[in-house]
Amino acid sequence: MTTGSDEARAARTAPPGPPRRATFRLLKQLFTDRLALMGDNAEAYGDVVRIAIGPKAMYLVNHPDLAKHVLADNAANYHKGIGLQEARRALGDGLLTSDGDTWKQQRRTIQPVFQPKRISRQAAVVASEVDALVKRLAEHDGPVEILHEMTGLTLGVLGKTLLDAELGGYETLGHSFEAVQDQAMFEAVTLSMVPQWVPLKKQLHFRTARGDLRRIADELVEQRLANPVEGGEDVLSRLIASGSEQGASRERMRDELITLLLAGHETTASTLGWAFHLIDEHPEVGERLHAEATQVLGDRLPEHEDLRRLTYTVAVVEEVMRLYPPVWLLPRIAQADDEIGGYHVPAGSDVVVVPYTLHRHPGFWTDAERFDPGRFTAAERPPRYAYLPFGAGPRFCIGNSLGVMEAVFVLAMAARDLELRKVPGKVVEPEAMLSLRVRGGLPMTVHRRARARRADAA
Repeated sequence: MTTGSDEARAARTAPPGPPRRATFRLLKQLFTDRLALMGDNAEAYGDVVRIAIGPKAMYLVNHPDLAKHVLADNAANYHKGIGLQEARRALGDGLLTSDGDTWKQQRRTIQPVFQPKRISRQAAVVASEVDALVKRLAEHDGPVEILHEMTGLTLGVLGKTLLDAELGGYETLGHSFEAVQDQAMFEAVTLSMVPQWVPLKKQLHFRTARGDLRRIADELVEQRLANPVEGGEDVLSRLIASGSEQGASRERMRDELITLLLAGHETTASTLGWAFHLIDEHPEVGERLHAEATQVLGDRLPEHEDLRRLTYTVAVVEEVMRLYPPVWLLPRIAQADDEIGGYHVPAGSDVVVVPYTLHRHPGFWTDAERFDPGRFTAAERPPRYAYLPFGAGPRFCIGNSLGVMEAVFVLAMAARDLELRKVPGKVVEPEAMLSLRVRGGLPMTVHRRARARRADAA
């Protein structure tokens, strides 16, 4: 018979996890292979794992029901955590890093820009940007750095669809955001024990990048103030109007804008990089994409309604985000004691939901390491919280619809006209920073399909 005291003791029990003697190995993985740190311990210890590294203990949550508890059912108890706290140095109190009433107000200000009807009206802008990209790629004779091209595309789309601004002149943006991610992760894994004034190369790069981002954000705000858009629905117009109504500082507007610039381009660019890598590894997928794009689009640009017709292309994007979710880690800090999966989690604990491991959970995904877009065309799909490429709960990614549309348009139009192949000998490895990116870039060669050559001849 189980008594109330037995249940209370069970609730106070710490989850299983690696022993203290494993600290050196855990530290090494924390610095060099964070995906293995999460994956190895989830496989070894189950769906709730306590990972103690030095003075810190991190609670890994790896089950749909438990992810739902942290991200949705008890979301008020969990504020933004490791990595995002450190990113606040550059991003300030933007939508990605803020909490409480500040976050709620920011969300209300930005939300209308992402309404489905408004995003659908941006389809022509996205298609035009992608068309220019595909034509530019087709002109390359030698290898092209595909991640650089995807970053340029996603920044261009972000500028025209959300800011009503031209970002083409800000070529340093991508590099600046890389420096921010590098520094945020460095501070996270070192527990912020390295003073910020120490002149490490990484920290010097970060200071330059932070200044660059602030300068660009200020310029964009000044340009809009000098040229206001009557009844403007874009982010810049809404931030300025909201700031005037609420007396928000110029610094707050800058924080929100920098956050949007990072989140609005990085995740989609990363997804597209992984997509081109996986398609190259599975040429049969590329051929199916080509056939669908040719049948659905013919020679025209895609429209928003084509998202319902490009079913296989959408499935490819979904499967890419399963294997390589752009946001691979959803970090939280418990504000009060909680119970997760029957285990006690004390207030102040770092709690992480890891889509990268959750998307490979053998209880919900068959042959989970295999790239198989057919998973997302089948009638039966896994539980809602077994698949979290855009997070869940109140902090569900605000830009998911635009990101998916952009990725689908890119894959469809590229597959219709081109084949992209990795440079021989290129080893593709993931790098788990704030986003899950390809380590060291992705050089590829571009080969034009017969349809594109015929179009030029005509």
